[in-house]
Amino acid sequence: MVVVHCHASSPYLRDPHHTALHYLLRRAPPSPPIIYATSPQTLSSSSPSAASTRRTLLVSIATTSFSSLILSPPSKSATNTEFFDLPNSGGVKALDLRAGTGATPVDGDQVAIHYYGRLAAKQGWRFDSTYDHKDSTGEPIPFVFTLGSGKVISGIESAVRSMQVGGTRRVIIPPSQGYQNTSQEPIPPNFFDRQRLFTTIFNPTRLGNGEGSTLGTLIFDIELISIRH
Repeated sequence: MVVVHCHASSPYLRDPHHTALHYLLRRAPPSPPIIYATSPQTLSSSSPSAASTRRTLLVSIATTSFSSLILSPPSKSATNTEFFDLPNSGGVKALDLRAGTGATPVDGDQVAIHYYGRLAAKQGWRFDSTYDHKDSTGEPIPFVFTLGSGKVISGIESAVRSMQVGGTRRVIIPPSQGYQNTSQEPIPPNFFDRQRLFTTIFNPTRLGNGEGSTLGTLIFDIELISIRH
């Protein structure tokens, strides 16, 4: 007989329509049913020892279940399992999600990448993605630029410079290595996304309030597709 006990001590989990709960459930991997090694009579016992056992089991199960919901480890082929500081990057932090096996670019090379760009100040709002840029056949168009040209934000150049073709890297880019003006690439092609991005980063009121150290923090997932020397 399978007996399931559910207990939610947080108000977020009592509300079935709360967005935080839907986010967790949407990302949760399937888990096997929980089977207590006790009989229904034992569970219904009112003795202090039985109640203590039930509480211990519930705490253990809850801790294990929510850890599996929140933690999402990188691919086994990744070379790092934690963020690390990229050397000479001005504070860019990186996490290799998938290790590449191809060549590493140098300044002057033309590189092609796919990326997801998110803005930390907007709760990780995704402002652009090359996978949304399609050609006439419906294939996503990679972003191509010359490494070291200075046309692309410094954080992306620092990230790509030490990648290998085929690798995927997540980077956290501080404002000093992100957008310094509205002409730096990559620029979101959608007008409304572009407007929302730049009005957030360069908001004069919030900058005047001392929020400049956080407004322009970017999160990019970058896949190095190819290199052309």
